[in-house]
Amino acid sequence: MWAMVSFHKGYFFIAVGGAAVFAVATVLSSYGVQLLIDDVILPTFDTGGITFDTWARVSAVVVVIGLVRAVGVVVRRTYAGVANQSTAKTVADNTLSHLMRQPAAWHRQRMTGDIAARAGVDTDAAATILGPMPFASSVVVLLIVSGVWLIVTDVWLGLFAFTVFPLMLVMNILYQRKVDYHYQVAQDELGALSEAAHESFDGVLVVKAFGAEDRETERLAVISRRLRKARTNAITLRSTFESLIDAAPSLVNVAIIGFGATRVRDGAMTVGELSAFVFLFTLVSLPLRIVSYLFSELPHSASGWARVQQVLNEPLQRAPRAAILPSDDAMVDLRNVSAAHVDGAFALRDVTLTVHRGRTVAIVGATGSGKTTLLHLIAGLVGAKSGTIRLGTTRVGLVFQEAFLFAESLRYNLTLGADVAQDAINRALEIAAADGFVRDLGVSLDTELGERGVSLSGGQRQRLALARALAMGSELLLLDDTTSALDPSTEAAVLTNLRLLGDSVTTLVVASRPSTIALADTVIFMAEGNIAAAGTHEVLLRANDAYRTLISAFEHDRHDGENSADR
Repeated sequence: MWAMVSFHKGYFFIAVGGAAVFAVATVLSSYGVQLLIDDVILPTFDTGGITFDTWARVSAVVVVIGLVRAVGVVVRRTYAGVANQSTAKTVADNTLSHLMRQPAAWHRQRMTGDIAARAGVDTDAAATILGPMPFASSVVVLLIVSGVWLIVTDVWLGLFAFTVFPLMLVMNILYQRKVDYHYQVAQDELGALSEAAHESFDGVLVVKAFGAEDRETERLAVISRRLRKARTNAITLRSTFESLIDAAPSLVNVAIIGFGATRVRDGAMTVGELSAFVFLFTLVSLPLRIVSYLFSELPHSASGWARVQQVLNEPLQRAPRAAILPSDDAMVDLRNVSAAHVDGAFALRDVTLTVHRGRTVAIVGATGSGKTTLLHLIAGLVGAKSGTIRLGTTRVGLVFQEAFLFAESLRYNLTLGADVAQDAINRALEIAAADGFVRDLGVSLDTELGERGVSLSGGQRQRLALARALAMGSELLLLDDTTSALDPSTEAAVLTNLRLLGDSVTTLVVASRPSTIALADTVIFMAEGNIAAAGTHEVLLRANDAYRTLISAFEHDRHDGENSADR
C-alpha cells in the first residue's frame, strides 16, 4: 500500500484530507439530527410551534455541516481518482521503460503475452487499491471522533456500540488471510491466459493451416476454466464476507435501539440523543464497509503489484551493443568472434571479417550456417562469447526477412516518430523502389496500415522496411534476405540503387538468389558457423566446390518454384 502511495503522495494526501473533513462533518451531522429533534420537532409537538430564531439557527447548522461534508466528498473522490490513474500510468511507464531497456536476448526468453499482461493488466490491478484507500484511511479519524461522541452522549450505550468495530476488524483480517491465495492464483492464471491468447492469435495462420482450431480453442478453454475456478473461489469468499459486514451493523443497530429505549425511559438520555446515536452509528457503518472493500481489493492489488515487481526487480542485462568498439578504418571489423544462443552450442566460431566503407557484401550459406546470427551480432542484438567487434558507425539498420510494420500511418512506420525531413523520406522510398506504390495508395504517407501491414504484399512490406532503415540515416545496412519477396528486376534495381550511394552506405545482405549474389562486390561463404571462403561470385564458383554446389541448388530450387507457380 505504501509503495502505491509513494508514487504521487501529494494527490493521495489531499484526498485523505478531504476524507478527514468528511469524517468530522459526518460526526457533526448527528449533532444536527439531535438539534432538529430536541429543539425543533419535539418542541413543536409540545408547544405548537418554535421561534424563527430557533428555526434559523438549527437550519444554518444543518446546512453548513452538509456543505462541509459535500466539499470533503468532492475533494476525496476527485483526488483519489487522480492518484489512482496517475499511479497506474507511472507504474506502467516504469514497467515499459524497464522492459524496453532489456536487450533482445532477455525478451527471447519470455512469452510476449506474459510481458504484456504484466505491463497492462497487472499495473492496473496494482493501482486499484488507491481508490478506497483515502476514504478507508479517514475511518481512523471517524472512529476516534465518533467513539468519543458516542461515549460522551451515553457511556454505557457508547461502549456497547463501539464493540462492533474490533469485531469487524477481526473479520477483515481473517478474510484477507483466506482470500489472498485465491487472488494470487487468479492473477497468475489471467497472465497465463493473456500469454496463450496472444500466442494463438499471433500464429492464427499456422493454426488454420493445420486445422488446429478446435485443439487451440480447448487449450485456451482449459486456462479459462482454471481462471474461472480461482475467481469463483475468491468471489465466494468475498460475497460471504460482505454479507457478514452488511449484517453486523444492522443487528447492532437493532440492539442499540432496544437498549437506548430503556435509557430514554429512565431519563438518562433524550429522544434526540438516541436518534443522533442511531443516526451516527448508521453513518459509521458505511465507512466500515469501505474498509471492508479496501481489504477485499488488497489481495487483488497486491497480486498485481507482486507480478509487476518480478519484472522490475530483474536486473538490467548488459546490452550486447555496449561491447561493440569504434573503428577508424573499416566499417565492420570482426576478430576471432564466437557467439552462441545456447550455452555450449556455438552458432559462430572464430569469425574474422573486414568490410570497408561503401562495399556491398553478400553472405551466402546453407540453412544453419550462421548467416542471420552474424547480422544480429553486428547489429548488437546478440552478444559475442569471445573476440572483438568494431564498427565504423553507430547508425546501423537491420532489416529482417519478415518485415514488421505497425498499425499506424505509413509515415510513422518510416520514421518511428522521429523528426525526419520529407526529402529524406522521399529519397529512402526512391532507393527502396517503393515510391511508385506509395503514391498509388491514395493518401500517400498518411495512409493508415493495418496490423503488421496486412493490407500490403510481402514485397511491399520488405521495401518499406528497407526504406525505414534508409530514412533513419543508417550508414551500415544489414539485410537478412530482405529482398526475397521481390521479383528479380526490382531486387536488382534496389541493390543497384544502394551501390550508387557510394561510401555513404555499406551493405551486408544475406542472399540466396544467384542474380543477387552476382551483384555484390564480395561474397562471404559461410559453413558450420565459420567463413569457409571469401571472394567475388565468379572466383568462388571456379575455386570452391561446396559453394558451386550450393549455388546450383539455389538455382534448381528457384527454377522448380517458378515452374510450380506457373502450374
